[in-house]
Amino acid sequence: MNKLFLLTMFGFILLTSCGKEKSNTDQDFSTPAAAEKTADAESYDPKRGLGKYETVELGASLDKALAEKGLKTAEVKCTSCHKPTDEKLVGPGWKGVTKRRTPQWIMNFITNPDPMIDKDPELQAQLELCMIRMPNQGLTEDEARSILEYMRQNDGVK
Repeated sequence: MNKLFLLTMFGFILLTSCGKEKSNTDQDFSTPAAAEKTADAESYDPKRGLGKYETVELGASLDKALAEKGLKTAEVKCTSCHKPTDEKLVGPGWKGVTKRRTPQWIMNFITNPDPMIDKDPELQAQLELCMIRMPNQGLTEDEARSILEYMRQNDGVK
């Protein structure tokens, strides 16, 4: 009897916690920040992406200390979904990303993924393959820049 009760309660909790209730309201609760993102989405630049990074200056050679910091940050925030190879895990592998994308695109994407996924056709195609949106990890500018440097190291920059 006790096992049956626990099983029933577990099933009830599982069923009620999985769904997301839709709102029946037509009210617009958007904030000025949401309106700002919409304006950004209308002027999407596939070389830059969406976000505050218009240019990102990189050194000709690798900043090894910054790359090491990026590795540590990536191990906490990124490697559960991304491998440094070209192998897909949950998300795509990182190999060659700094050769395919501009530094400002990478910085904008890892700090501001949602509007870019909504606007970029290549990211939308990637989403169809991976089936999971990249979450916004709330990275600081320094964390994002160090991950970019780690990506450069991963792609063979010396």
